[in-house]
Amino acid sequence: MNALAPEEIELNKKRKVLDRLKDTLADREEEMTDLRTGLEQFEAQYKMEVARYYAEFDEIEAQIAEEEAKLVPDDEEIKKRAEELRKRAEESAADAEDVHGCSQKWRPTVEAKKAYHNLARIIHPDLALDAEEKERRHVLMAKLNEAYSAGDQNRLNKLVEDFRDAPELVRGDSVGDELVRTIRQLWQVKNRLKELKIEKEKTELSELYSLREKAEAEMREGRNLLKQMGERAKTHIKKSQRRLANLKNLNVAQEEYVKEKYGMDINEFR
Repeated sequence: MNALAPEEIELNKKRKVLDRLKDTLADREEEMTDLRTGLEQFEAQYKMEVARYYAEFDEIEAQIAEEEAKLVPDDEEIKKRAEELRKRAEESAADAEDVHGCSQKWRPTVEAKKAYHNLARIIHPDLALDAEEKERRHVLMAKLNEAYSAGDQNRLNKLVEDFRDAPELVRGDSVGDELVRTIRQLWQVKNRLKELKIEKEKTELSELYSLREKAEAEMREGRNLLKQMGERAKTHIKKSQRRLANLKNLNVAQEEYVKEKYGMDINEFR
């Protein structure tokens, strides 16, 4: 029986480590997918039961501030407050509808253009040597175009790095070639595990995660936190609606008084 060469022994060791890490990675990917899905579902529920009422409340508060500004049009502080509340109402409405600045057109930076063109030139599917490699490059090109269109510089940089260190770029069937490919796979798996760890930690520090944890704790005690928040918001809305109605009536009365006494339209001075 021939003894294994040192590089073969090292390759076998790294393959065993790689197999264990792949199992760990599969578990972590599943955990993170469950966490993302759970938070997305909770966010949708929150927007339906709470956020839409907050958006309605902010809209009424903005209208109140605008009616107050009509009463004292020369007061710059009240005017500024009305503008701030109007901006907040628009942001609340956009958030409740899950709109995230889609109207803004992205203008690629010089760095983004350089990253895109450099990688596009390297990974173009027409440069593939076989059908399998060509399919993989099509997938990479799709990801590259998506990242570029979204203006995601970090994702562009990551795609460049990942492709540069891809195991598939190492050609050959020797033990040395396989060892290098395995080392690169180990690096990819370890790097992905690190990314998932950072994502999980960041997610667990988010306000949405904290709110979901609190809501679930309340649910275990037989209380529905989101429903309670929604009901409180509706109570505030009713109070604000009454205040808005009073201010509108006051402004109408003021307009009628000025028109009747002076024959002038007060809106011309607002």
